[in-house]
Amino acid sequence: MGKGFLIMAATAKTREERMATESIGKLMASMTLPAILAQMINILYSVIDRIYIGHMEGVGANALTGVGVTFCITMFISAFSAFISNGAAPLAAIWLGKGDREHAEKILGNSVSFLLVCTVILMAVFYAFQKPLLYMFGASDATIGYAMDYLSIYLAGTLFVELALGLNAFIICQSQPKTAMFSVLIGAVANIILDPIFIFGLHMGVRGAATATVISQGLSAAWVMSFLFGKKSSLKIRRSCMRMEKEILGSVFGLGISPFIMNATESFISIVLNHGLQVYGGDMYVGSLTIMQSIMQLFSAPINGFTQGMTPIVSYNYGAGNFDRVKKLYRWMIGMCFGFRFISTATSMLFPAFYAAFFTNEAQLVALTGRVMPIFMAGMLVFGLQNGIQPTFLALGQAKVSLFIAVLRKIILLIPLAIILPHFMGVMGVYWAEPVSDIISATTASALFLINIKKILSKEALERIH
Repeated sequence: MGKGFLIMAATAKTREERMATESIGKLMASMTLPAILAQMINILYSVIDRIYIGHMEGVGANALTGVGVTFCITMFISAFSAFISNGAAPLAAIWLGKGDREHAEKILGNSVSFLLVCTVILMAVFYAFQKPLLYMFGASDATIGYAMDYLSIYLAGTLFVELALGLNAFIICQSQPKTAMFSVLIGAVANIILDPIFIFGLHMGVRGAATATVISQGLSAAWVMSFLFGKKSSLKIRRSCMRMEKEILGSVFGLGISPFIMNATESFISIVLNHGLQVYGGDMYVGSLTIMQSIMQLFSAPINGFTQGMTPIVSYNYGAGNFDRVKKLYRWMIGMCFGFRFISTATSMLFPAFYAAFFTNEAQLVALTGRVMPIFMAGMLVFGLQNGIQPTFLALGQAKVSLFIAVLRKIILLIPLAIILPHFMGVMGVYWAEPVSDIISATTASALFLINIKKILSKEALERIH
């Protein structure tokens, strides 16, 4: 058994060390393409649900709006998995780069325990207060029934969401992106198959969409856990490592707080936007936001996958002190994020009605979305810069700067603007808040990166990361 363990450890080390030796082009392709595909597939969970729901005969618009309101809560639930996937996994990759596998496994074990605790708390809170919260978040008497039907079932799968989304990044940081991709693929394919069966075949409507999602997330979570407990994983979930330690969780929170805030505040932003659109416009305006957020998710998925695949490479090389290689890697990451975001956003601004028609056959809702989407999406033309810079800071262990960027866009800029501008511009002020905050935030992130990157890439800065 000892010989087998040594062989497995040597194989894992060789596989991970290629992040420091393999050509960047080949390495990027092998690490990012599966992650991009996984993110694209993963986003189909919510997008496919909304497409099917939006085309339900006679009630599609109200059902789509009701399910869209639940996004505030489902996004907040997934924010806790972001603590781990974007905080713990890059930290584990840094320690692998330093050659300390034992400490990396402690990070994994503590992450599992943290997600289990979060699951219990989140389910208790949202089951107890779901109806008043949904009204507060933008539901109306016409849409509250659909929102509660969807959410009451979705909450039953909270554990699956946390484990599947939170721990999958630990597979990627072992340089096994294809395995990580299959965890998402299994669930997404199941969801695509089950959605029409439950929604239309069994006449369950939005409850059917939620049921399909829970089953699918359960399959993904089972795949992830079986791998991390299995022989093929070089980082294993061990009971001895699951006792939560203050020092380890402190380090994880230090890196994970920024992506957590980005995800959690996405929920708060939806609350503010939905409420403003409901007050100044009505259900149809809330429905337009549901469609545009779905389109933004589609555009963000390839970027998230690309950065998820690139982050462990940058972290590993930073941990190993390969600063010249780190520079080449972050240039690719920022450049690719900007280019894709610019092109995809431009298409949505040029053909907004085309995209809206995927989600609804209501002519009025398509027309409204076509009118406001070019405004709402305009700031995304430059936001790709921040999409690349934010994960670069995370990969380099720069929690404070990354946190500031996250707070700036959403808390300091977007939420106040979404509250203030409608007093002067009516319902259109809600839509204008998004591009204004995006442009200012992306510009600030770029300036901070140019000012700090040289200092970050130094032996002294690396030694301060524990």
